[in-house]
Amino acid sequence: MSNNSQIPNPAHIQADSMLARRFGKETVNYFSSSPLNRLSFLRSDHPFLSAAFKHPSTRFVILKDLAPLTRSPTELYYAKYDEVRKLLPASIYDKSEEEIIKEHDSRKTEPHLIFLGVDETDKQQDGFSWKIYSGTPYFALDVSEKGSEEQQHNAKEVVNGFEAQGLSFLQARVAMTFSANEAAIYAQARALIDWNTRNSYCGTCGSRTISVNSGTKRACPPTDAARVAEGKPAEKPACSTRTTISNLSFPRTDPTIIVAVISSDAKRILLGRSKRFPPNWYSTLAGFIEPAESVEDAVRREVWEEAGVTLSRVIIHSTQPWPYPANLMIGAIAQVSDPAHEKINLEHDPELEDARWFEIEEVEEALRVGTSNLDQAAGPGYKEGSLRLPPPTAIANQLIQAAINIDFLADKSKM
Repeated sequence: MSNNSQIPNPAHIQADSMLARRFGKETVNYFSSSPLNRLSFLRSDHPFLSAAFKHPSTRFVILKDLAPLTRSPTELYYAKYDEVRKLLPASIYDKSEEEIIKEHDSRKTEPHLIFLGVDETDKQQDGFSWKIYSGTPYFALDVSEKGSEEQQHNAKEVVNGFEAQGLSFLQARVAMTFSANEAAIYAQARALIDWNTRNSYCGTCGSRTISVNSGTKRACPPTDAARVAEGKPAEKPACSTRTTISNLSFPRTDPTIIVAVISSDAKRILLGRSKRFPPNWYSTLAGFIEPAESVEDAVRREVWEEAGVTLSRVIIHSTQPWPYPANLMIGAIAQVSDPAHEKINLEHDPELEDARWFEIEEVEEALRVGTSNLDQAAGPGYKEGSLRLPPPTAIANQLIQAAINIDFLADKSKM
């Protein structure tokens, strides 16, 4: 699974089609376009999961307190089962979900284990196969020291084993240093482990939930063997989570808009900065979509609230999964229809420290020499005091590039 580029380049964006000719190639953003076939319909098939889990080719993405295990800051480490067997019994998928729920004992805990999918491009002579599917299975495993005393002890031993090999957990607020394929796998693993960690207890009755559907759902069991040990009936008090049609908890993804705004004359781009940004570093405006709000309405609302600018037309450009903790960034390009609507006002929502209209030429120069992550210096050729922008791995960068290159900007003399 080799891919040195950080920008995904899946085969489908190269394919010719009527839509591609009409609207151009699809933009695929960092953290998306995973090489794994998620096979979501097999997540409750325990014979399949057991076979995948036990296969010698299977790889485990390891996270500890959400930090990924790496060989280097640019390369994930994929563990083999022998390296994590102290945390995971080989029989983990031998029982059905129904049996696991029926035998629930809240005194016993297990680390979060998630089936991520199968890399069907990685076919080996003695590789894994199941019916018509074959390739390398991937799981994610949380080795954080939590849960029962036994689990914490085993997790510590597993972590010590990794660190003895010179491996380390990448400590970064936002990890954006992996190749495109590894970033997508990591994003899926991080988002699901984070969600499982946040939902260890039922939001209705407060009792412990258990992982089902190979880590992509959580159930509130109706019985608990721990109650019997306390001299109580195994049956827990009634809980609406178990008695309604919504008897499971599902992973949450929060939709967020992010937008590159073009002036009415298409010669300037609106960018903003928060206090946590380094000097001269600006980006596109963003915000959460609210209930009963369209994407386009959310774009117009957020830009007006944050910058006081009134937008007209909004178009959807591309999207980016953002696993911090689990957002879907919906990228848009929008334009102001009247110069009178371009006046910046930061007095509505004080989220931004500054917002400015930047000339296209200045933005183009920043795209050439002034891009970087928040915690990095600008690249060679950058002149101190000039505009700085997010890197190509951020959807903000892709939106800015698209905004200054779309067709109606090609001949500004006609405007």
